[in-house]
Amino acid sequence: MLLSIDEFLWALRRDGFAVSTAQAIDAARACALVGFGDRAALRDAIGAVVVERAADLRRFHACFDRFFSPAGAHVGDLWGRLRERGFSDAELSALRDLLSAAAERSGAHGDAVAFHALTGAAGELDQLLRSAGIARVLAPMTSSLQVGFFAQRVMDQLGVPSVASALRRIRSALQESLGEDRGAALADALSAELERMRHRVREHVTLSLRRLEGEAPETAGRMDVPFASLGEDEMEDVRRAVRDLSERLRGAERLRRRRARRGRIDPHRTLRRSLQTGGVPFQPARRARRRDKPRLMVLCDVSDSVRVAARFMLEFVCAAQDLFDRTRSFVFVSELAETTELFEVAPTSVALARIQRGEVVSRAHNSNYGRVLRAFEERYGREVDRRVTIVILGDGRTNYFPDEAEVLRRLRDRARALLWLCPEGPGAWGTGDSAMLRYAAASTKVLVARTARELETAAREVVARRA
Repeated sequence: MLLSIDEFLWALRRDGFAVSTAQAIDAARACALVGFGDRAALRDAIGAVVVERAADLRRFHACFDRFFSPAGAHVGDLWGRLRERGFSDAELSALRDLLSAAAERSGAHGDAVAFHALTGAAGELDQLLRSAGIARVLAPMTSSLQVGFFAQRVMDQLGVPSVASALRRIRSALQESLGEDRGAALADALSAELERMRHRVREHVTLSLRRLEGEAPETAGRMDVPFASLGEDEMEDVRRAVRDLSERLRGAERLRRRRARRGRIDPHRTLRRSLQTGGVPFQPARRARRRDKPRLMVLCDVSDSVRVAARFMLEFVCAAQDLFDRTRSFVFVSELAETTELFEVAPTSVALARIQRGEVVSRAHNSNYGRVLRAFEERYGREVDRRVTIVILGDGRTNYFPDEAEVLRRLRDRARALLWLCPEGPGAWGTGDSAMLRYAAASTKVLVARTARELETAAREVVARRA
């Protein structure tokens, strides 16, 4: 039964549950405690270990019932499944010899792993699909239109085409050794198993894409769900996480200030000074503290397409008041407006509500990045110098207006750095009305911020630019 529990845990992983090794051990211990006589008790014992959210409980029950249903009774590896279909031990022994010989011939080409996955238990293929090599193959995938292509690449990586070629040769060998009818029946069963293996590969590729795009937010941590897919309850959790990040950044800045109050030790001056006394006493020399604290200018697109990401970014802007000498914030859609004073005099929630209602800039128009960049350069370009870091949050979709990437390039040349935070992945850049490829070339760096976790990484990158 331990093998059945192990394969059930892998089935849970296929359904999106993140079952760790420690949880797998605890699940096995729980099963040993409650036994296997009471189906409901067994289900509840495993669920108590692997289900972390009440919202996932119904999905867990469905997976449990499906795996342990009489119609889909678990029969272990390939040999157990074929034995259930009525093939004798002698017939399976002949097939095992043929598959072993084919695997040895393919081993030199690195395809023996596919034979092992075909003949092993279901969990063994799952482990192969979750390996780092397969993850690297799937990393460039960005669209559902690519599922077939990447599924074939994964099959090539596993060596499935070699198995299919070997099975065509094995069919004739089985018919010669077992007779026309039994040999053909066993070959057909083996072909069905190979098709089942292909289906599971395609299923894994599809699930990987859904996780990447956030189409299954219930299986991912809220910090990893794309902003556009967040539900209202999840959005509140992410807001709290962003506020916690802001407090951590403020706390780290206060600690850094305390440590830097006396300045950093200058090792060269310290050694030279100590030469006069032979190192006794040892008198450390410190570097003078820098007084030119860098400044920050943040421009946020608050149009409907990026409004959620902009809300979280503006909450970070409030924390940035303590991290930079002066933080100036701007919001835009088709027009540009400064919100620095608004965030200084009003609570964050009130300021964000006024922006969302369109009281600062009209949200009835389409984004016009070219007009906004020109307006920013005309009004504030003279204030941009080597102490200023400019951060722009937006998807770069111009609605086919001029993109004015040259303005962005001029601002970058004058600033300390120009960072662009984009809530779309690189796969969408340059499609339709997106000017992100041109904006990326004109920026110091583009940081993808599709999720709260990516936004946290981007925020830390912005803070690191102070050094």
